Amino acid sequence: MIQISHETDVVLLDDDIHLRTALCQTFDLAGLRVQAYGSAEGVLAALPAQWSGVLVTDIRMPGMDGLELLEQLQQVDEQLPVLLITGHGDVPLAVQAMRIGAYDFLQKPFASELLLDSVRRALEVRRLVLENRSLRLALSEQRMLGERLLGHSPSVQRLRDQVSALATIQADVLILGETGSGKEVVARALHDLSARCDAPFVAINAGALAESVIESELFGHESGAFTGAQKRRIGKFEYANGGTIFLDEIESMSLDVQVKLLRLLQERVVERVGSNQLIPLDIRVIAATKEDLLAAADAGRFRADLYYRLNVAQINIPALRQRSEDILPLFQHFLEVACSKYSVAPPPVSTALRAALLGHGWPGNVRELQNAAERCALGLDLGIVQVAVNDAAPRSGMPLSEQVDAFERSLIASELLNPHQSLREVAQALQLPRKTLHDKLRKYGLELTANGDNPPTTQS
Repeated sequence: MIQISHETDVVLLDDDIHLRTALCQTFDLAGLRVQAYGSAEGVLAALPAQWSGVLVTDIRMPGMDGLELLEQLQQVDEQLPVLLITGHGDVPLAVQAMRIGAYDFLQKPFASELLLDSVRRALEVRRLVLENRSLRLALSEQRMLGERLLGHSPSVQRLRDQVSALATIQADVLILGETGSGKEVVARALHDLSARCDAPFVAINAGALAESVIESELFGHESGAFTGAQKRRIGKFEYANGGTIFLDEIESMSLDVQVKLLRLLQERVVERVGSNQLIPLDIRVIAATKEDLLAAADAGRFRADLYYRLNVAQINIPALRQRSEDILPLFQHFLEVACSKYSVAPPPVSTALRAALLGHGWPGNVRELQNAAERCALGLDLGIVQVAVNDAAPRSGMPLSEQVDAFERSLIASELLNPHQSLREVAQALQLPRKTLHDKLRKYGLELTANGDNPPTTQS
């Protein structure tokens, strides 16, 4: 069975053993890592995904010839460089192959330096192709994360960076965040950006499952395992095999279930209720909690060993009140979505409403803000103005001066979202002298966009 290494620079295919040996020596002396074969059979299947090398092949070979191999490679990766070796009579075929997508062809006999020069150029082209692919993938990931994890604050940007980094590894993850902060959104992003994205993503809210059925739901059961178990049931872990399982409100699990979960995480096997059969699992576990699990462990409500097993990698989702600069842009976004959903015209967002939004503590976080935006779209009372007055006391532990600055910055940023053609119009809307506004824009790193219809950006 052919196995081609990721580190291989050149795969050489030629049925002439003497030429093959000579070319291998040429590549070796030039410092290029080469694997050589006498036919093309099995080579296509053995090429690693995103391989960074170049394939050098003779046209005339027994079985699959060079042209047939080229055509099949085009279906897999049309940008993989293929260099053809031709005899005199094969030149028309080589020209045809160039039209199909071959990188280059050399007519026998050829100088070694000519071959090496062509291979080195092909390797450089391949490096640039893979680099561009990687950049496009990274941009696509950032775009996807930007659409899901909304906000422009530094804390949200750090969250996106953390999700992007952890998505590519297979380690289990523990997500910490308050109610409504978006823990399942983060979990789904981790799954969708991982190599498991085509496999199942199974979400379980442990707090919503009755104690009497949680074991059966998670681990499955055999027929007759208990009263009412009339047939075999596949549990959530088994169903998610190959993919990702998300366990929200992990702190709600009983100590007995925690013991079984710990064994599953350690051994990567599941045992249905009423069965002695161990079923191997290939699964990534993402758990989430709004509580301090170490404190829960000290109180005897959560197993410390389970906490340490779950906490391989940790993600902390900031509360909405800790990123107040995101409140108004998020509200505007949710408001537009809601207005589109209900086919109504967007209502004006007054200065008083913006102040109320910024003054509210948002205990329900982004979910509460989204619901408030929907009520606003429907013309209903948001129910937050009085709360804003009562919540005037500091919540985030920030000094009062910093809270005032954050409040002021958010008000100015919100006004910049409105269509203004000049700073004069913005100053008039905020009832500020132009110089004062200019100083505050510089202080908070804000600027007016060209048309006034885009979110403000931070100046470098």
